[in-house]
Amino acid sequence: MNNSQSTAQPASFVTTNAVFIGRSIRHSLRNVESLMMAIILPIMLMLMFTYVFGGAIDPSGDYVNYVVPGIILLCAGFGSSSTAVDVATDMSNGIIDRFRTMPIRSVSVVTGHVVASLARNLLATCIVIGVALLVGFRPDAGIAEWLGALGIVVLFILAFTWLFAAIGIVTGSPSAASGYGFILLFVPYLSSAFVPTSTMPSWLQGVAEHQPITPVIETIRALLTGTPVDDNGWWALLWCSVILAGALAWCAIAFRRRGGRR
Repeated sequence: MNNSQSTAQPASFVTTNAVFIGRSIRHSLRNVESLMMAIILPIMLMLMFTYVFGGAIDPSGDYVNYVVPGIILLCAGFGSSSTAVDVATDMSNGIIDRFRTMPIRSVSVVTGHVVASLARNLLATCIVIGVALLVGFRPDAGIAEWLGALGIVVLFILAFTWLFAAIGIVTGSPSAASGYGFILLFVPYLSSAFVPTSTMPSWLQGVAEHQPITPVIETIRALLTGTPVDDNGWWALLWCSVILAGALAWCAIAFRRRGGRR
């Protein structure tokens, strides 16, 4: 008998992440209710603002072209918020401790949730845009503008999904994660998503014009409607990059404290 004991080689970074991404995607496909809500709620809001409030806000009937970019961001934010609950569930049910006993990087479980959320949100966004076209949305964008808008949406989803993942790590339970995540969903309402910031009270205009969501929405709106992007594009990229970097650092620190060093 050989006295030397073989040591299990840790799985590669690519293999580990691929396994956890597949796991999270399978969970998403099984959770049909969550996927449907991520699609139905933004569509209901778009129909409500277009047909119920649209005539009062813009009697010309062009309000749908204004509100759709805001609905796209709201759809992305709502879909990302479920990541906090998924991560909190894994952090609280003991499965992370099991992963730590394996020769893998257990932090990849968070990466799996983020990538699955990105795929789920992009699907929901495409469906919302399709419904928007049916109710009268008429974008004036070429291929380059559509790709630019998609790139901003992807960056926004990644930034806020990692932020929600960090919230899921630090909260004590899925219900707490859901509550904290729900608070962030109110941020788009304090932006130019549904009405121009110039129509808001003066004390609220400063908040609406200098928070992260407004330049992202204005960039998408400009790209899709053919208006000048101005400096909104740079501010959108800067805000999303800062939030993404901060969320990644927060996730890494919080996971080491709660889930071990791997």
